[in-house]
Amino acid sequence: MTSLWRNREFTLLWTSQCLSDLGGAIALLAIPLLVLEVTGSAVQAGAVGTAAQVTKLVCRLPAGVLADRFNRRRAMLACDVIRLIAFVALAVAVAAGQAALPAIIVVAVVDAICGSLFNTTEHASLRSIVPATQLPDAVARNEARSYGTSLAGPPLGGLLFGWAHALPFLGNALSYLASLIGVALIRKPLQAERPADQAGHTAALLEGLRFVFGNPFLRAVLLIAAPLNFALYGSIFTIIVTLQKHGVAPGVIGLTETIVSAGGLIGALAAPALLRRLSFATLIRGLGWAATLFLTVSALLTMSVAAAVPVALAIFVGPACNAALFGYQAAITPDHLQGRVLSVIFLVAMSAAAAAPLLAGVFVTVWSPTTSVLIFAAAVSASAVTATLAPAIRDMRPIGESAAVR
Repeated sequence: MTSLWRNREFTLLWTSQCLSDLGGAIALLAIPLLVLEVTGSAVQAGAVGTAAQVTKLVCRLPAGVLADRFNRRRAMLACDVIRLIAFVALAVAVAAGQAALPAIIVVAVVDAICGSLFNTTEHASLRSIVPATQLPDAVARNEARSYGTSLAGPPLGGLLFGWAHALPFLGNALSYLASLIGVALIRKPLQAERPADQAGHTAALLEGLRFVFGNPFLRAVLLIAAPLNFALYGSIFTIIVTLQKHGVAPGVIGLTETIVSAGGLIGALAAPALLRRLSFATLIRGLGWAATLFLTVSALLTMSVAAAVPVALAIFVGPACNAALFGYQAAITPDHLQGRVLSVIFLVAMSAAAAAPLLAGVFVTVWSPTTSVLIFAAAVSASAVTATLAPAIRDMRPIGESAAVR
């Protein structure tokens, strides 16, 4: 079989999205810095970020329908054009000293809407350009891309913002231009033939929901992914809040997130090797129980930056788990349902993660940091139990045998 790196379409998409993700990570830091510069209010800076996250959640299910109903290449190109224009306009406004809070909010929300549609469509397109047996490897490489850009983006964003406030937003606009060019150069169709008699959007959404909740494997994915994301986000937030309460320097607190992201990046690079050596069922079960153990160890270290190391080890095993689960999901889901199935999984998984910081704050206030992380470790154990006992995980067949008819 041809190496994945020799797959022209995948390489074009992966490379262009590396640049796009890097631009997004740069802007993720620069936008709150800009709001602080314009308003001097940390509350308003946080509100802009919250507005963007809520927008992404609200758009998840509609994005899945659109990814399945419209031409995926055109949808991705449209998203890039809109985001390119939005960030060029913001960069010009910042350079001219005319950037106001309402304009910043509009750009952040537009970016969230287009990002939600683009990301869902990109994931849904993967099955059209990658052979079924290489899907887990492709997902793992996308995980490496995400962790790598999340490591490099914020420091670069801070550096560019220090040089000139408009530079991070101009850089993000250029990254969307790179994405636009990469997607435009892909030759293969990004979707299979669709059914001629398509129902309305509501009926299409219900069809996707029925497929997810009617499939034993996809139900298991929801029960595994939601507690896992919830626990990891909650544990990281608990450690950061605890260190801040004990007067640890901001630079050291930032180091904890770097350690965690590094664990994810190394895990993503190691994921293909793990997938070759372990069956999917063994891998998913082992990862769930290992993450439970690592978070339990972290609970004993919450007063120190060392607490980030066990979390990084838990994150290390995450990309291989995602590669196994989402690679298998892409293989068993018909192409015309890919967007809707992914949107449901993303919504459930990320909704739980979005609630984690709030609940972590409550746990730390009512009990203690150690108890808080132990609660999140218990949540991960629920994922491990599901992976161990679910017949759909136990009976997983090789992807080549399980691939749905296109």
